[in-house]
Amino acid sequence: MIGSACFALASLPGVASRADPTAVGITFVVGAAFFTSAAALQHLQTIRAERTLDRDAPGPQRSAMSYLAEPRRLDWWVTAVQLLGTIFFNITTAAALNEALDTHEQIRRIWAPDALGSVCFLIASYLAVVEVCHRRWCRHRRDVGWRIAALNLLGSVFFGISAITSFIVPGTGEVLDAEATNAFTFFGAVCFFAGARLVVVEARSAELPA
Repeated sequence: MIGSACFALASLPGVASRADPTAVGITFVVGAAFFTSAAALQHLQTIRAERTLDRDAPGPQRSAMSYLAEPRRLDWWVTAVQLLGTIFFNITTAAALNEALDTHEQIRRIWAPDALGSVCFLIASYLAVVEVCHRRWCRHRRDVGWRIAALNLLGSVFFGISAITSFIVPGTGEVLDAEATNAFTFFGAVCFFAGARLVVVEARSAELPA
């Protein structure tokens, strides 16, 4: 929620373009750091999850490597790809603070990692929907898990559009559409914030006695 709030604040339409660029850049860096910490904890939680419904029952013997890579588990792919995406966002937000980069360096060190991070988010978010639905798509609006997955997918779509509109034109060195980039980043961040808020609601519901 903190990471999403930082991205929303830094991209607030009508405000972000008038704010101090350094302050905006630092806000994005902080937001990306929170994204990565959340994704890392989520991936760790997935790795350490119980493999049996009965926690007291002995689970199957696992090799040390299975704690790091479980390619047959969809939830492992969801959290691993999302974590990778947040790392790309760390790279791009940090590089964006360097005002000495020329146009080609900006494309390679700022735009490219941003685009890759957006692709990772799209893949992870769609896989999360598949994990919840147990098929390619479904609609369960009353199910909190489905709403979280759907909000994250919508946010990832907005981030993907933002990555397209933020392409740096080689001939001019200008962003393709700065206003659209801020707007879609903001919309995506709001979706991620709402999804993260529902995670808190879901966690509290799970703690209540049956």
